[in-house]
Amino acid sequence: MQPRAIRLGVLAVTAVLVAACTGGGSATPTPPASTVASSAPSSQGLTPSPSAQAVKLTYFTFSAAPDHLKDLASIVSAFEAKYPNVSIDVQTAAYNDYFTKLQTAIAGGTAPDTFELDYQDFVNYASAGSLLDLAGPSQADGSFSASTYYPKAYQAFAYAGKQYALPESFSDVLLFYNKTLFDQAGVAYPTTAWTWQDELAAAKKLTNPAKGIWGLYQPVSFFEFYKTLAQAGGQFFNSDQTQALFNSAAGVTAANWLIDKANKDHVMPTAAQLGGQDDTALFKSGKLAMWINGIWQFTGLKDAPFSWDVQVEPGNVQKAAHFFANAVAISAKTAHPTEAWEWISFLSASADSVKTRVDSSWELPAVSDASLYQSYLTRTPPANRQAVFDSLGNVVLPPVIAQESQMQDIVNKALQSAQAGQLSVPEALNQAAQQVDALLK
Repeated sequence: MQPRAIRLGVLAVTAVLVAACTGGGSATPTPPASTVASSAPSSQGLTPSPSAQAVKLTYFTFSAAPDHLKDLASIVSAFEAKYPNVSIDVQTAAYNDYFTKLQTAIAGGTAPDTFELDYQDFVNYASAGSLLDLAGPSQADGSFSASTYYPKAYQAFAYAGKQYALPESFSDVLLFYNKTLFDQAGVAYPTTAWTWQDELAAAKKLTNPAKGIWGLYQPVSFFEFYKTLAQAGGQFFNSDQTQALFNSAAGVTAANWLIDKANKDHVMPTAAQLGGQDDTALFKSGKLAMWINGIWQFTGLKDAPFSWDVQVEPGNVQKAAHFFANAVAISAKTAHPTEAWEWISFLSASADSVKTRVDSSWELPAVSDASLYQSYLTRTPPANRQAVFDSLGNVVLPPVIAQESQMQDIVNKALQSAQAGQLSVPEALNQAAQQVDALLK
């Protein structure tokens, strides 16, 4: 999986998606003690500028560079044609550097007027008062409707009952499968009714050590654990996010599901058996029958020398799917809230922006009008692109706290210890829960 997407954080896609976030924590979590410098102004009121006044807005982005700068320039041109008094100064940074630079700018009083956020970081910036409450500009805009956006994506960027950003794009994770290997083994293709047990049964039939073919690959990691925990019916935190609950019976079930595929069921290669080859290369080489990964892999697989498709990921007690999202927000200290609102509205949902994103495969716009995706849905492979949208009914966002990286490290190390047999799964999860609880205090 791509690091930016799963960071969510980066995805990750990380939501919580109000009622849809099964196992993902409270819909409006207790504000974490953020490391982001607070920059809340004395008033969040909207101060419109005369329409004829020339305004220059800064926009800071990580997702456009380096592959989609021309696409962003096309959107900017369309916006400036519609609003000739407003010009957009695009500033970019690599994802690994982006949030350090953004935090420094906010702390130093030089925040860009508008900027991009992924879900995990959104929570910290919203709780720190760095973002403009969008109630004022949205109410002043007679053409605005929240229904323009996919509901769960829009709700993901609300915090403490207020909307602080507009969803710009999303991606999710599916079950990829090699149809050629399924056909050769005489195994029926995955369906939406599949459960973990159906997936495992198929993986056992598809695994062929003599030919170096593996039935399934799913990373043993924090990001897969919080999702499989939800699939097992568990919760990562309690409702007010003051205690870790992932060391429950459901958590043990989820961790065993990840670990046993290599250690017990032998349908997934261990790190040693991979021999330095990553799972992407394994699938592309036709040696992997099923693969849990994100829709960002579509482009890289378009020339795969075998037939493949995707399906909604199986669940256990219930279905749950990764949801990664980026949003655009306005600095709480911008001098041009009206123009900034016009820009983020256009960037996130205008017909020009949607078409550019869909045509260029630059993530997917988080808009609700299904007709805008027709060109995407008819593009192949994969044939079942509808699964991308079907998965949105089961999304679960990553748990987010101020010490996000520390929490992820704790859980990853616990899973690694259990996978290596150094600790039992219950022992590893109990130790990790105690350490995460300490971060919450």
